[in-house]
Amino acid sequence: MPQIPEKIHELTVGQLSARSGAAVSALHFYESKGLISSRRTAGNQRRYGRDALRRVAFVRAAQRVGIPLATIRNALAELPEERTPNHEDWARLSGAWRSELDERITQLSRLRDHLTDCIGCGCLSLETCVLSNPDDVIGERMAGSRLLPERRNGQGAREKRRV
Repeated sequence: MPQIPEKIHELTVGQLSARSGAAVSALHFYESKGLISSRRTAGNQRRYGRDALRRVAFVRAAQRVGIPLATIRNALAELPEERTPNHEDWARLSGAWRSELDERITQLSRLRDHLTDCIGCGCLSLETCVLSNPDDVIGERMAGSRLLPERRNGQGAREKRRV
């Protein structure tokens, strides 16, 4: 991995890419989403502060565990300007994200279990299949597909019929 001399305080996009392992296109994308920032030289070239290395590492680690970029951006926005996330920041944020990840794991486990049950029959029954017809409340009262017509209320506005 290329080393960056201590006397260099700004990195080109190529240097940041080589050092962080992120593609140049990913760095441009991160910048467009407000995750990292650069300044422009007189020749309109991007220059990144050394703190961008830690920010990119933070973004990539959070992405690996499934945290959406919008959530990562909000977390970085809470940090003082130009400050990079440190160990305490990661501990605080990962603790907050843990319940969200646990919920996703629960949902994926449920999906996996129902998928395994369904593969054997192959019916994808609209009456009973939890994959093609999840949380079907109306199906408990009637079978089959139904399109309920709209009707107009007393003021001429459309409203859906409730079954």
